[in-house]
Amino acid sequence: MSASPEQAPNISRITLRSTVRHSDLLAVGQIVRSSGYFSEEEIETAVELVEDAILDGPFSHYLFIFAEIDRRVAAYACFGPIPLTRSSFDLYWIAVTEQFRRHGIGSIIMEQTENEIKRLGGTRIYVDTSGRAQYASTRAFYEKRGYRKEAVLENFYTPGDDKIIYCLNLAGPNSSNETEAA
Repeated sequence: MSASPEQAPNISRITLRSTVRHSDLLAVGQIVRSSGYFSEEEIETAVELVEDAILDGPFSHYLFIFAEIDRRVAAYACFGPIPLTRSSFDLYWIAVTEQFRRHGIGSIIMEQTENEIKRLGGTRIYVDTSGRAQYASTRAFYEKRGYRKEAVLENFYTPGDDKIIYCLNLAGPNSSNETEAA
C-alpha cells in the first residue's frame, strides 16, 4: 500500500506567509483540534487570536506565520511583543496538523518565527507549555532548539499540571541586554 501525499508531505513545497485570511479561522481550529491535546476552550482561544488579527489588522498584538502545502494550511505560529518590555516576545501557539507532524514543518515554522522576531527587534522569546507527560515531545522540541527552562509554576493549570516557561535568548547565550557602566 503506497503512502498518500498527506502522510508523507513534500516539505519542499511549503510556502510561508504572515498575512491573516478569513479562511485561517477554520484552519487554525482544525490544526489545534487535530492534536487531541486541547480543550474546547483552548481551541476557541486559538481561533479568537486569529479573529483579533483580522479585526484589528496592523494594530493587532498578535502576529502569525502560516505554513501551507499545496495551498492548505499545515501549521502556524502565533506570537507577539510582550507589553511593557523592551524587546521580549511571547510565542502563544505553534501547532502542526496531526497528519503533517514529524516531517520538519514545526522546525521550519519555528525558525521563520524566530527570524521574524529578530527582524522586529526582539531579543528574547518566551513560551509556556504544560508539564504533563503528554507534552514531553513539545518540551524536547523547545530544548533541542536551544530554549532554556526558566521557571516551573507547580499546579498552574490544574492540580498536577505545571506550567513550564522556556526562554530563547536571540542575542546569544553569553550576551547581556543591559548596558554596562564604563
